[in-house]
Amino acid sequence: MNRFCLLAVSLTPLLGATRTLHEGIAIGLCAVVMGSLHQLLLTPLRQRLASWAYVPASLLMLAALASCLQMALRAGSLPLALALGHYPALLCLQCLACDHLLPDQGRWRMLAGYFCAVFALCLVLGASRQWLANVANLHVASLAPGALLLLGLLLALYNRLRPGPAHPRRQGKL
Repeated sequence: MNRFCLLAVSLTPLLGATRTLHEGIAIGLCAVVMGSLHQLLLTPLRQRLASWAYVPASLLMLAALASCLQMALRAGSLPLALALGHYPALLCLQCLACDHLLPDQGRWRMLAGYFCAVFALCLVLGASRQWLANVANLHVASLAPGALLLLGLLLALYNRLRPGPAHPRRQGKL
């Protein structure tokens, strides 16, 4: 099993909380802020804590960050916080997976690239789902199964447009 399969846990907040562009921007910003703060606050603890104490410290830090994030959302915009529901708390899983998968060298560069990709995906999913639900009158696009179908279509389009070597079964055949 590939180690990067753990990043599939970041799909849960993306699929559930991106019904509109506004919600997509909000959950994308929440992911960037929470992940960045988590890595920033754990940087001094990484060398000082033993390996058995690092994971509980990371979990406690994530619980505190998720609570503060949800309280800030409720204080700043209650309708947005109610629309996002418990999805900002699920960003803790994404932060744990990122912390586990990132190497020690070049950690911030890879993290910045990952967060840019997550934010862009939130924007694309939110805008696409809002357009499909409002303009194209596809009600299923505003539901979670519609988001899963749309994500599959976007990934298929990316794989189709991405230049790369042909699959070994198709090389040399028409």
